[in-house]
Amino acid sequence: MEGEWMSMNRLTGEQVHRAAGVMLAMAAGDALGAPYEFGAALPATADVGMIGGGSFGWEPGEWTDDTQMALVIAQAALSGADLRDPEVLDRVAGDWYEWSVEANDVGVQTRSVLCAASTAAGGGRPSSAHLQAASEARHQQFGKSAGNGSLMRTAPVALAYLQDRSGLAEAATQLSSLTHYDPEAGEACVLWCMAIRHAVLTGELDVRIGLDQLAPNRADVWSERIATAEVSQPADFTRNGWVVQALQAAWSAIANTRDQGRFPADHLRLALEAAVRSGNDTDTVAAIAGGLLGAAYGASSVPATWRRVLHGWPGLRSRDLVALGVLIARKGEVDAHGWPTVETLDYTSWGYIDDLARHPHDDGVWLGGVGTLSHLPDDVDAVVSLCRLGSSEVPARGIEPENHVEVWLVDVTDPSHNPHLDFVFADTADIIAEMRAEGRTVLVHCVQAQSRTPSLGAAHSMRVTGIDADKAIDEVCGVLAAGNPNEAFRQALHRFQ
Repeated sequence: MEGEWMSMNRLTGEQVHRAAGVMLAMAAGDALGAPYEFGAALPATADVGMIGGGSFGWEPGEWTDDTQMALVIAQAALSGADLRDPEVLDRVAGDWYEWSVEANDVGVQTRSVLCAASTAAGGGRPSSAHLQAASEARHQQFGKSAGNGSLMRTAPVALAYLQDRSGLAEAATQLSSLTHYDPEAGEACVLWCMAIRHAVLTGELDVRIGLDQLAPNRADVWSERIATAEVSQPADFTRNGWVVQALQAAWSAIANTRDQGRFPADHLRLALEAAVRSGNDTDTVAAIAGGLLGAAYGASSVPATWRRVLHGWPGLRSRDLVALGVLIARKGEVDAHGWPTVETLDYTSWGYIDDLARHPHDDGVWLGGVGTLSHLPDDVDAVVSLCRLGSSEVPARGIEPENHVEVWLVDVTDPSHNPHLDFVFADTADIIAEMRAEGRTVLVHCVQAQSRTPSLGAAHSMRVTGIDADKAIDEVCGVLAAGNPNEAFRQALHRFQ
């Protein structure tokens, strides 16, 4: 598949879905680990969640410096710019410094380099040359500078070079050395970026895929380290502030949680929870793991209960991370409808989009079409969107951002477009139930309330009443003008049962 994509020079729908998951899952891991940073390892049975708090008083779902620094790289890569270009590197260097002035959490090594570089620049924005010189000087002074601070932010570099394997290795190395001069930090970034690239293109998890980009003697060293990670537990790597053990802990969390969930997509959640339980630099290990897991499983594999609260500097939320991943991978190009940057998606040509009805088994749930967003029922205070929306349509008018959840669900029967359909049905039913348990009145909508809306409405019926799939479909479709789930969704509902 990778060779086929390279010859076509374009992304398939599956690859777009996986690219959309990279930044999203990286930030999710970061926010999940933030409350537990600097703590001891946790037992395998311990619950972890996006509860906020921790050493820096994070809000629930708030990402840390790991994602913040990655977002600077992501913004620089948005237009398809070459991250190796000196002007682009200067922009990254300067933006990192300006971010660090206000940031409440900056790694010790990174802050030291940024401050020294700014001093060399006369107290203002440093250039990449200033950072490089400061990074090298610190390395020479202390002998080692292989902290995990460059690996934690490297995920967007992979998205920027899906078409250029050797360029990816060069860019990952250069960006790493701006703050972490030790070659081991650069090698770790190359390996992880190569693995992310490969996962986006093929859906496979293979951290060895980039070994050929290292010198032969270094490839042997890293191959042994990877093998050690696979027969160890994440908590065994107690020095995970060191880039080597951070990578090992992240890969160990991934390798040790395969095939443990109800659905294949559960691997993402299970691996990130295992990464957090490793202790010490929990947010960074989970952020590193998240970038690779998101690349393999895509945006739809990140649990809605996480996506709902995920947010952080500079004022972004889950949908922004999805858009960034897609736009970097597509080098700034949008689809035929202008998604993901268009303010409003025009669905008027689709026909009747204003259908609206109370759920037949739960008065606290409304079922409708996308037109309903412009005239929400007065009691609605939460929205679950099953179709794509424009950037100005989320959150819907009068709805708090954390109470508007978007679901990646395509109304087609081809399974390649919905690779985690069963997981998405269960996960979306869970988020509807979560909002209802909070006492919220929820609008569930797609474009015409024809296939996606009645399908999730039926899943909710089955949860609420225990009725079988056929009865749930019939009774939900009975209140909607065009309700008629496609065959793939009907089969999924029978499996859900």
